[in-house]
Amino acid sequence: MIRAYKFLLRPTVRQEQALGEMLRDHCSLYNGALQERRDAWRHASRTTVRYGMQSAQLKEIRAFDPERQGRWSFSSQQATLRRLDKAFAAFFRRVTSGDTPGYPRFRGVNWFDTVDFPRDGDGCRWNSTPHDPVTRVRFQGVGHVKVNQHRPVVGKVKTVSVKREGRKWFVVLAAEQDQPEPLPATGSVAGIDLGIANFLADSGGGFVPNPRHGRRASAKLQAAQQALSRFPRCKAKDRTANHQRAVDKVAQLHGKVRRQRLDHAHKTALGLVRAHDVIAHEDLKIRNMSRAPHRNPTPTSRAPSCPTGPPTKAGLNKSIHDAGWGVFLTILHAKAESAGREVIAVNPRNTFRTCPQCGHTAKENRPTQEKFHCISCGHHGHADTVAATNVLRAGLVRRHANPA
Repeated sequence: MIRAYKFLLRPTVRQEQALGEMLRDHCSLYNGALQERRDAWRHASRTTVRYGMQSAQLKEIRAFDPERQGRWSFSSQQATLRRLDKAFAAFFRRVTSGDTPGYPRFRGVNWFDTVDFPRDGDGCRWNSTPHDPVTRVRFQGVGHVKVNQHRPVVGKVKTVSVKREGRKWFVVLAAEQDQPEPLPATGSVAGIDLGIANFLADSGGGFVPNPRHGRRASAKLQAAQQALSRFPRCKAKDRTANHQRAVDKVAQLHGKVRRQRLDHAHKTALGLVRAHDVIAHEDLKIRNMSRAPHRNPTPTSRAPSCPTGPPTKAGLNKSIHDAGWGVFLTILHAKAESAGREVIAVNPRNTFRTCPQCGHTAKENRPTQEKFHCISCGHHGHADTVAATNVLRAGLVRRHANPA
């Protein structure tokens, strides 16, 4: 199996400058390759340019511009061209399936934050100074950069990436490992229901509160964004010192909220994986749930697709994104696979309307957001717990119908 490790880099001033130049030159290569594809298709011959053709031009590009493109790893530049090729492949796939295409766009210097090295030892070297007590990673054109390695790397390092997040630099490793030993069986199964009032409710009656990290930081973030809005929009090289500090403040607050969400998701998923052998959850279409309502021409009228109106729907969408359901489910599946647990996604339809005692389904069974009261048999309980119970039953049915 492949496991990723992310460590903070401690570059010197010159190394940080070189890393920034590496991102800038790879961004220029990406945009140039995109422009070549666009121009070739717009030509009367309708020529299609592919990765192999552009990769073959790298030798000439490096020889023509040795001080910029020639400084960096050939393999990393190939990885950048593959990145563009994957973007076009995804574009054509969406066109074929009828989804919103999203044609690949040019990247600004501030929107190109990652450079990949496909193989350790080709343009980069992890743990480049093994005799030194301080771990270092070497990048071609940059040098040996200190790494804040807070945990050991298990397995063989396959790929290395350098990533910029705000003012900080990180190295991301992909290591190939043997399949770990599964956790001992607990004999417990659980269904979970994700929500807004409570982040998670399980079929056993337990609840995980919603931390609402974004809402807690909204006041500081609003003030920082208002301070940033006072400066005119300009390129990064033209920003004043105060303008750059305002940009960094907004990025710092967003980064903190993101790390808090990830930390909460990891800890919650780990607790579930350690406690249960089988975990069932709703197969939520989060993108559809958080889609903006249709706007009416008259600003005072309500949207036909949203009974509560656009302002209320916008607040609900913000709460859904703040909860981070998608990130949590991704982490839950990854941890379950590593621990030998089973995670089952079930259809969420009517899970909050169906009585777990008699099976009666009606909208009136849930009179309020928290209360569930069956109008047929009189069963009552917390609505989220009832939904989690129904999710567990549906998951077990699906598991028995499709045994592994």
